[in-house]
Amino acid sequence: MDPEMQKMKEVVLVYLDRSGGLQKFVHDCKKYNDSKQSYAVYRFIISINPSDIAELDATLGNYILHNPLQAAQIFQSVCFIAIKTLSLIEQLQTEAQISILLKPTHLPPLPSYVLSLSAYPFNYTSQRFYMSEGIVIAMGTVTKYTQGARFLCTEETCPFSEGRFRCIRVHCPGATESATVRTDFVCSLCSSPLQEDMKFRVLGDKQIVEMIDAKILNALKGYSSDKSHFRIQAFTVFLRDELANKMTIGNHYRIIGIPACVQNGLQATACIEVNSVQLYKPNGPSFVSDNFKYLLSLTSSSCWRFTAVLANIFASQVVPPGTYNTLKLAILLSLVQTSEKENADYLDLLIVTSDTLVIDRLLNYSLCLLPRGIRHPPSSEIFPSVSKDKHGTGSAIIQACSAVLAKGGICYIGDLSSYKKDKLEVLQSVLESRTTTVFIPGKKYGEEADQQVTISVQTNFWSFVDVDSSSKKHIQKENFLIGQMDVSLIPVNLVDGFGLLIYNEFPSCRMSSPVVHHILKKAINPEAMLYKVSQQFRTHDYEEFILFARNLHVELSSEAESLIQGYYLASRRVRRDSIHGSTLSASALKILISLSKAHAKLSLRQTVLEEDAVIAVLLLESSLTLKHGTSALCVAPNPVFPFDLSDENSLQQRDIYLMQCHHQLLKFIAAYSPGIHINTNEE
Repeated sequence: MDPEMQKMKEVVLVYLDRSGGLQKFVHDCKKYNDSKQSYAVYRFIISINPSDIAELDATLGNYILHNPLQAAQIFQSVCFIAIKTLSLIEQLQTEAQISILLKPTHLPPLPSYVLSLSAYPFNYTSQRFYMSEGIVIAMGTVTKYTQGARFLCTEETCPFSEGRFRCIRVHCPGATESATVRTDFVCSLCSSPLQEDMKFRVLGDKQIVEMIDAKILNALKGYSSDKSHFRIQAFTVFLRDELANKMTIGNHYRIIGIPACVQNGLQATACIEVNSVQLYKPNGPSFVSDNFKYLLSLTSSSCWRFTAVLANIFASQVVPPGTYNTLKLAILLSLVQTSEKENADYLDLLIVTSDTLVIDRLLNYSLCLLPRGIRHPPSSEIFPSVSKDKHGTGSAIIQACSAVLAKGGICYIGDLSSYKKDKLEVLQSVLESRTTTVFIPGKKYGEEADQQVTISVQTNFWSFVDVDSSSKKHIQKENFLIGQMDVSLIPVNLVDGFGLLIYNEFPSCRMSSPVVHHILKKAINPEAMLYKVSQQFRTHDYEEFILFARNLHVELSSEAESLIQGYYLASRRVRRDSIHGSTLSASALKILISLSKAHAKLSLRQTVLEEDAVIAVLLLESSLTLKHGTSALCVAPNPVFPFDLSDENSLQQRDIYLMQCHHQLLKFIAAYSPGIHINTNEE
């Protein structure tokens, strides 16, 4: 035996002993031995730390990183000797029956170990470990593949025709099913045809996944300041056995695997045979810019001022400061209330407007402040769909869509009135349950039974309704209540599904002079900084601010909770009719809590105060007034920003006005929800 090979085998044994791998290997052998069943292949998974192995022996470390298939043979030889020496598996006959899967814990953080399909060259022939990352955009159903099989020679006089495990075929990374099992194999001893011994075939689970570089998210945004050009291509990933169903569609993963090229007829597909999967969660910024800190200190005398100024100056690159303040505050609240957690608080926005161009620009700009802001293209699906796998298996594959790709972010679906009834019904169901179900007919995709796959939809939805176009499509109602808007073109339950219904301040017939001037100046010079605040608070500053604020963990104070509960119960009593009962939907309480938490986050606080709850109540009450008409609380048409914010005096006036609203709210709760105890400040 080659002395270097002998040394590497000794190092393998030492490493397995030190790392605890030998103990795990013995435990796995015991399970095989206890089964008393003979297998064509005995599969073992060995976790390896390349750094630790390189310290023991640099040659072996290099072998594992750059020749993993050959390195697996070294581990295979060591494991076979261990099994025979310690009598771990009585049924095992030959070394070829052992299949070793090496799972590196990590790879060296060097560019040569990173594989990207958006960069050249793509070296898929080296058959060594690479690290790659991307977003799952499609997932197939779990099917079976052959891990290994035993073949016998058809010539009776040949020694290989006996019932020993001499001709073993084992799956290799990137190999198709026909490479492991087919009918044209010949005996290496006598060249007679080989025949598979079917009772010893070992099957495993296989799942095909399609991933794509995370840069795709920049291409799916409606507006981006990034002018760079890049090539993006999806790549196929094979998950086998214990890794099947370890990925979730729409999630971002880091994978370690061996690239390969799979032939399907005349078509060749680049793929990666995955050895390890890790969910990728980027860390958010741990700070906000100095300008935001200074603004927070200047407005610290009131719990309402910081968010008021923030909304006032927000998106000055798209609209003038001081315009669309209520809408901009709602956008900021929705942005900070984004999360990938299962039971997150969501905040969806539906805007009623006739300024579709300005609103569209404002929403497009706001999308780009999050890593996952997706503008839904009308030609594609909002929710997942099913198609046939293109790799020749004939199985079903679930394609991701705008809503799933926007996981933990915003999905902007444009004009709601442009969608057909069936699409709106699905959207309503998703808004209510935050899940969507994909039906897979078994007969069509080669399965014995039909399947239903439920997919979580963890995103906030933004949309708008063009009041000018909608008024032309149907006859308006005449029996409107005071303050109510005609949105009867959209189903009532769907309108209720959106957390906030917002009517923007400037209809096109009386668009404000600052907005007109802004549009004209931007048309002449798109890159111009028209306002000083645009230089003080840049888009990048807002990106950092929102990512920092949305990661804050906030808790409801008892005072805020009592105020929210009191308003909710009082509104249910006030907003009711004799036929339909209460017009306040059951989701209103969740929306109130979500709004309150969002305002606390936007204020960079970790406790929800009564002041946050007041803003939440005013925004929701304004939305309910647009849907169902005014109530006994009787808020103003624009309750959060009743007048322009031009100086400190106007901020002081707004504080006084909001304190009056707070007092009015307490009286409303006392009158219509007397069972709720609210601490009132007589002063």
